Amino acid sequence: MKTSDFNYNLPEELIAQVPIADRSSSRLMVVDKKSGEVEHKIFKDIIDYLEEGDCLVLNDTRVIPARLIGSKVETGGKIEFLLLKRNEDDTWETLVKPGRKAKIGSEFTFGDDKLIAKVVGMGDDGSRIVKFKYDGIFEEILDELGNMPLPPYITEKLEDRERYQTVYSKHSGSAAAPTAGLHFTEDLLEEIRKKGVDEAFVTLHVGLGTFRPVKVDDVLEHKMHSEYFIVNQEAADKINKAKKNGKKVICVGTTSCRTIESASEEDGTLKAKSGWTEIFIYPGYDFKIMDNLITNFHLPESTLIMLVSALSSKENILNAYEEAVKERYRFFSFGDAMFLK
Repeated sequence: MKTSDFNYNLPEELIAQVPIADRSSSRLMVVDKKSGEVEHKIFKDIIDYLEEGDCLVLNDTRVIPARLIGSKVETGGKIEFLLLKRNEDDTWETLVKPGRKAKIGSEFTFGDDKLIAKVVGMGDDGSRIVKFKYDGIFEEILDELGNMPLPPYITEKLEDRERYQTVYSKHSGSAAAPTAGLHFTEDLLEEIRKKGVDEAFVTLHVGLGTFRPVKVDDVLEHKMHSEYFIVNQEAADKINKAKKNGKKVICVGTTSCRTIESASEEDGTLKAKSGWTEIFIYPGYDFKIMDNLITNFHLPESTLIMLVSALSSKENILNAYEEAVKERYRFFSFGDAMFLK
């Protein structure tokens, strides 16, 4: 299986730069995962595809303002940090630009010395392991000094930080938003609840590795970055109940999918569990829990388009993407949605 098999042509002007005014008014492409048949809807129409007793699985992670702009203590040269992952010893795995300035032992300052960073190690992929010095509460300082870590294909300024959060975000820790959830409003979720659809909240702190292009020719040689996830007992019980009753488990986003598939047993039950996952889902994968998926349109040759293809087929998904380009859907983080029914 070649990485190039998952390529498609995308005109640059179809990459959404800003979120639309009403989250639930984005477009929704409904794709039959077996036949590949396509319907064109509005996102709030998703309720028509959900039935009483179904379970909607949502990732309640919250994006931290992980982009820091500062300077090198020695020279005053400008530096940009992107916080990827907090380690157990309170160091951070960090991307640094320009990397040549960030040798082990180098120190950097942010916000008039409110935050001092020292490089204490190197990651396998060119990242830096950083230890921070500060007075007070780290999260509050980061909230004051940090910027939202928007993907590089978004060049417009984000006016409202909350538009890069889901309305149900709760647990801080992500370097990127679980973007399929950005389409839901409180009103739409309330309507879905009234219909008798259950909702299960899981947590996966999204790392940037999820969105990076695959750089090897052979898909099987790609190694995923690890991400921390939590499935609590309440979520496991709700999802297992839906499965037991023959109802559908619908994941909102690839991160919710990867979370429950990471905590699944071979017999198709879900365990309450937490830990690190490097699960890589591509065509040929046997889904243990998920039945249907709500997702955005993903980058060519990414692990995410491979995951979506695994639930349907590569041919169906690439045909749907070709149709989305023809119909001028909006792509990526602030773009439109797809439902694999």
